[in-house]
Amino acid sequence: MKRYIFVTFQREGLHCYPAAATDPMLATGSWDDVSFLASVHRHVFHFKVQISVEHNDRDIEFIQLKRWCERQYDTNVLSFNHKSCEMLAEELGEKILATYPGRELTITVSEDNENGAVLVF
Repeated sequence: MKRYIFVTFQREGLHCYPAAATDPMLATGSWDDVSFLASVHRHVFHFKVQISVEHNDRDIEFIQLKRWCERQYDTNVLSFNHKSCEMLAEELGEKILATYPGRELTITVSEDNENGAVLVF
C-alpha cells in the first residue's frame, strides 16, 4: 500500500510566453492564434502538491507542508516572467525534494484552475 498527502494553494501572478508572438504554430492569424500570450498577463496559479508518507500518522503534517509551500512565494502579486506551469512545478519540486528527499512527489500547477501541467518526480 502507498500513502500520500496533498496540499493545495494559489498565488496571483503575472507571466508571458514571448515565443507566442513569432512562432508560426502559435501566431497563426486564425481561430487558434495565441500571439496575445506574448504580452504580460495575469492568472491565479493553482498548485497541488502530493507527496508520499510512510504511515497513517503522517510523517509530514499537511498543514505544515502547505504553510512551507506558501512561504516559497511572497504574498504580493508574483512576477513569473516567462515561466510556464511546468517550470513552476519543477522549481517547487526541486525545493520540496531537497527538504524531503526520497519521496514520491507529484505537482500540478494550473492557470485559473483550468489548464495546467502535472510533473511526477
